[in-house]
Amino acid sequence: MRIGELSERTGTPRRLLRYYEEQGLIVPDRCRNGYRAYDERLVDRVLQIRGLLEAGLPTRIIKQILPCLDKPRVIHFSDATPEMIATLTRERDRMTERIQCLTRNRDAVAEYLDAVVGGLRPDAAPEASPGPSHEVPANSAT
Repeated sequence: MRIGELSERTGTPRRLLRYYEEQGLIVPDRCRNGYRAYDERLVDRVLQIRGLLEAGLPTRIIKQILPCLDKPRVIHFSDATPEMIATLTRERDRMTERIQCLTRNRDAVAEYLDAVVGGLRPDAAPEASPGPSHEVPANSAT
């Protein structure tokens, strides 16, 4: 596929895809006319790279852990320094904390939605109420 299609399918600007190529994060094939040809597997790779960047990892570390994302996994860490291991440990722990926070927030939003949507269903409204209730029970998450 051409760069425009990869850009569209991943929501990644072309300029950023070229940057990923410069950093060695993705490697397109080259056609005889010199155009880049992107393999289908690069769609997932670009999405993985974006996720890792959004998680706060720098491209130099992403480049080193990309082999861990492939199957079959071939991992070579001959240059794994104590600093890199410490950085990866910190980033993993930070991601875990963020996942836990996002999970709590998602659960609170789901509970709120259940209460609101439950109040809008005619079969869930109290009989004495003239219309659907939009009140949330006091013990609901906010």
